[in-house]
Amino acid sequence: MELNTYQKEAFDYQRKNIETYGKRAWGWTIFYCLCILAGLYALYLQITKGHVVTGMRDNVVWGLFIVNFIFFIGLSYAGAIIAGILHLSKVTWGKPIVRLAQFMTLISVIVGPIFILLCVGRFDRMHHLFIYPRIQSPLTWDVMAVVTFFAGSVLFLYLALIKDFSVYRDAKLNIPKWKQKLYNILALGYRGAASQKRHLLISQNLMAIIMIPLSIVVASILSWIFGMTLRPGWHSTIFGPYFVLGAVYSGCGLLIVAMWFYRKMYKLDYYFTDRHFKYLGYIMLVLAAGYGYFTFSEYFTSWFGSEKWDSELIHKLFSPGEYGWWTFFANFAGIVLPIAIVAFPATRKPGPITLVAFIMVIAMWVKRYLIIVPTLETTLLPMQDTRAEYVKYTATWPEWALTIAGIATFLLFFTVMSKFVTVVPVSGLEDTHTHHEQHQLQHEHH
Repeated sequence: MELNTYQKEAFDYQRKNIETYGKRAWGWTIFYCLCILAGLYALYLQITKGHVVTGMRDNVVWGLFIVNFIFFIGLSYAGAIIAGILHLSKVTWGKPIVRLAQFMTLISVIVGPIFILLCVGRFDRMHHLFIYPRIQSPLTWDVMAVVTFFAGSVLFLYLALIKDFSVYRDAKLNIPKWKQKLYNILALGYRGAASQKRHLLISQNLMAIIMIPLSIVVASILSWIFGMTLRPGWHSTIFGPYFVLGAVYSGCGLLIVAMWFYRKMYKLDYYFTDRHFKYLGYIMLVLAAGYGYFTFSEYFTSWFGSEKWDSELIHKLFSPGEYGWWTFFANFAGIVLPIAIVAFPATRKPGPITLVAFIMVIAMWVKRYLIIVPTLETTLLPMQDTRAEYVKYTATWPEWALTIAGIATFLLFFTVMSKFVTVVPVSGLEDTHTHHEQHQLQHEHH
């Protein structure tokens, strides 16, 4: 496959990243694998001794595992929406970051459902979800939605990689033979013919068109698992758009963090420019404002209604002795701080934007925790003579070990995939920058 000047420069600059794994990459890989091994040991304890090793009990039946599932699966939906919109809008500045969004989509939809399996407990009955599904159960809807979304994510990323696979196939890379053969197979005989380009473009456009509404639908289905119950804090009509917006918001923040990381690690300042951080910062600001509106609506309507169960939950969320500081952090760091940093030109720079995006992602995880745990701790029936640990949830070390293992798996996938394909798509750089910008950036790079 023939490359133009920009594509050849991009490939030559990144080819060393897929030719060699590097000591730093090996170091991080070993570290992630150790975290995963610790998680596997915690899983062994959970299987052999039961859920008693976790903090989950009869009342708080969900804990960190469901929080992590909602968080990671939301990142997946966000990546698909962002990648689909950037692909269809054909904005030139968005081309270098589309692949990162697609990475996030696929990896998150792999890692996220693992936490559902950890929460189920009876692995020997897992196949019953597919053999004996109950269509009345929202959990069945979620299983079908996640499986469908996973298939779409794989196809969406693969179609975007076919051109680059042909580039890796034709370039004389210093790589093992098995890897060269794999590139040859995955390229599907693509040679850059006009008919191949047309068919591939149509396929990519169709997948982008499918993935955007699919992401919205499956995110809404996830929210209905909560919204269709009668529990205080969950029984809400705004949970559908609330979950969709929250997913895109946290995904935008993680995309900024990933972009900063790869820019520093692989010296990709030439492709992940200050303009990318500024534009994604603007998007983050708008999403923060929208998410803040939904959050205010959620709290205000529950408080104003003055229903007993809702009032108990609101008191629990805003009481400093219970979850008040958690709620303050989730709202201040997750809504106010990103708006304040991006709104002022003095702080609208890659460093501050990345830092506030990272803090915001943590705050969004805390928000998921506040959606799950306080609601389950607010019992619907009077309870007497019940041990505190059966009402109050406290995560145990096996839960934290499995959480850290999930994060390590997420980062390990990112590390391995960035060594298998180029982080910046080579085939999509026909007109990413104007001639003046290319000249200026190239001069700064050298």
